[in-house]
Amino acid sequence: MEETLSTEERILRIMRRVLTRIAKDTAVPAGSLHPLSDETILEMRECLTLIAARERELAEAAGRPKKERPRFIDEPQGEVVIPLEKTGLKKD
Repeated sequence: MEETLSTEERILRIMRRVLTRIAKDTAVPAGSLHPLSDETILEMRECLTLIAARERELAEAAGRPKKERPRFIDEPQGEVVIPLEKTGLKKD
């Protein structure tokens, strides 16, 4: 199913992608001096938080709540239904 995104949603998606790529491209080994200032890193995090919040608002307003979250490879994708039967239950 192809979803139709508004211009604002496309801008937010691209901005999120660019900011995360900048973070990945400038990552340094532990203990090394980072090329970005602490203030810049903090502001990038704040931008990503605001982008995620706005994406969630737009998706909910359009009737398609976002369900994006990290998942393990072996994690079940759907809901698990456990049937409950009366047999085997104690009667008082």
